[in-house]
Amino acid sequence: MRFVQEHGQEAAESSGAMPFSELPEFIQHHIADGKVIEFMGFHLDLSSIHFPSFQIGALTVDLSPTRHLVFMVAAALLCILIFVPMARAMTKRDPAKAPRGFMNAMESLILYFRDEVVRPNIGHGADAYTPFILTVFFFIWFMNLFGLTPLGVTATGNLSVTAALAIIAFIVTEVSGFLALGPAGYARTVFYVPAGLPVMLRPVMLLIMTPVEFLGKLTKPFALAVRLFANMMAGHTLILAVLGLIFVYQGWGIAAGSVLIVSVIMILELFVATLQAYIFAMLTSVFIGLIRHAH
Repeated sequence: MRFVQEHGQEAAESSGAMPFSELPEFIQHHIADGKVIEFMGFHLDLSSIHFPSFQIGALTVDLSPTRHLVFMVAAALLCILIFVPMARAMTKRDPAKAPRGFMNAMESLILYFRDEVVRPNIGHGADAYTPFILTVFFFIWFMNLFGLTPLGVTATGNLSVTAALAIIAFIVTEVSGFLALGPAGYARTVFYVPAGLPVMLRPVMLLIMTPVEFLGKLTKPFALAVRLFANMMAGHTLILAVLGLIFVYQGWGIAAGSVLIVSVIMILELFVATLQAYIFAMLTSVFIGLIRHAH
């Protein structure tokens, strides 16, 4: 590694290339959130757009757009533009005739999620959660795919974005459990005492298990947020690191090798983008099913 760094520094000094030490800054610039969207020399500056900020306790909430927010909104609009017209068309078509083309593919995907993900994991009343699970999947999937376009902006590579999605999933899970179990049943998901336990041991069990059960609730959204963030961040960091070698060494051999490696990684990233959206949606349905059937 030291040889590579020294060689990169020598090449940078002799040819005017990017120094090896600036490679982390190059990666950070393209991954981190910001006020500028760059594409083939075009710069869209978002800093001139301001929305009033407000306070929630000691927290200042600023809704002024950043590039991650722009692509989150774009993913949400894409979901609306695809599924709202499709839902209207599905209600008007003849039920005896199967849909064709794109609508047929989307209906197959929706039915797969309903029959293979939502119903097996949530059980009775699962169909009511199908729209939410589908929305989670497609919203995350579109954000992941935007990061594979030449724009290269991945909102799910931002921990704040994945944490917000995990908090939404956590709220839906806990509210679903409260409605399904009632106040007393929901309380037992935190204050756990096994049936048949002697009376003298119940305080001991509560003292030990209550913190464990409470932390167990918090680790689920934490795992959702960190898993999605880490996978998307790692993939794009690797892609930018390999591409950055072109600017460091400025050689045809390095450029050809970098492009070849990045092409293979991009194919893998397409699979990872789909897989991570699927895992987030599947685990959300698993968590809802677990708390609704806490016994």
